[in-house]
Amino acid sequence: MNATRRFGYAIDKRYLPVLLPFLLRPATDGVTLTEQGALLATFGLFKISTPLSNVTGAHITRNYRWWTAFGVRMSRADDGLTFGTNHDGGVCIHFAQKVASPLRRSGHSALTVTVADLDGLTAALGGDKEAPAAPSA
Repeated sequence: MNATRRFGYAIDKRYLPVLLPFLLRPATDGVTLTEQGALLATFGLFKISTPLSNVTGAHITRNYRWWTAFGVRMSRADDGLTFGTNHDGGVCIHFAQKVASPLRRSGHSALTVTVADLDGLTAALGGDKEAPAAPSA
């Protein structure tokens, strides 16, 4: 990777009251791929980071249930984590080694992020290198 790339969130403004308690910063939060080879995802007070070499795949997921798509949440189906700002679509990023967060020190094997440029982030992460899993949002 030659330059740092930032992917901001696609925020559904109707749900800002749900997002405000997380202290979401629309101008600065999102997913950053650094020129040093790291992935950094921030959502207000929450942050996770991992080397890009730990990313095994990324694919687009769509049409989440609106009541589960907003804020920071863990999946009930697996150990996935979601940073959600809309219910339309996101990118599910898979990790070789679990990535710790303040919600689960033992780590998450996937992170779903509802960025504005779904195709751009997916392509920047090398596309889907594994079979798509069920959405974690």
